[in-house]
Amino acid sequence: MDTQELKHLLDAVQSGTLDVNDAIERITATTADAGPAIATIDTDRLRRTGHPEVVFGQGKEALDVVAILNRLASANQPGLVTRLSEEKASIVLDALPDAQWHSRARILHLPAPGFELRPKTRGTIVVVSAGTSDLPVAEEAAVVAEIFGHPVTRIWDVGVAGLHRILRHQSTLQNAAVLIVVAGMEGALASVATGLVSCPVVAVPTSVGYGASFNGLAALLGMLNSCATGVGVVNIDNGFGAAMMAMRINEEPP
Repeated sequence: MDTQELKHLLDAVQSGTLDVNDAIERITATTADAGPAIATIDTDRLRRTGHPEVVFGQGKEALDVVAILNRLASANQPGLVTRLSEEKASIVLDALPDAQWHSRARILHLPAPGFELRPKTRGTIVVVSAGTSDLPVAEEAAVVAEIFGHPVTRIWDVGVAGLHRILRHQSTLQNAAVLIVVAGMEGALASVATGLVSCPVVAVPTSVGYGASFNGLAALLGMLNSCATGVGVVNIDNGFGAAMMAMRINEEPP
């Protein structure tokens, strides 16, 4: 919290428009020790951005994840952990039985009692997956958006190897506020889907494919080189990043 921000806070207390305890909570949220020494938790992110802190679980010890989630819970904020293995999730669930595990998405969610994100949205986020092998990334995007209060529709297994399959869903696609299109191999589905709709499209290349797909590089380059207009591309396998971008497109200003 910078000097100007602190001045506004103290002015609000002086004028009586802000309770002293609320002011203390806001100050400590940005300056206090975050709790576990292994992480600095940004409990002020929700106020600044409209979305709470999200934890990247891959590479973290299970007990470290528990400590981080407890710190978020103490600030009355939900805890969301992405890319968590089933083994570590089991340990976290034993310690925090109120947490919810989304196995295919590899996401663990610890709700905050009485806390619910209810953004004003423009419409529905439609998540489209090329193949069943792409579902872990597609589900990551869908689950994150749902937890953050957005309506989500899923369309699975409609890759370009059977082009007729996506054409069956044109009404759903055209009524979307934003699409998230997840595809591996050559990544062509993003171009096809973008050519069918007027809304923004967030394309997600996955690392699914044979050797020459280079662990998703071929799909990434294919999406970046799309001749369809209105498509933006996130990093390989980044379902979380796609959800965050789609939500910012879909949310009305406060």
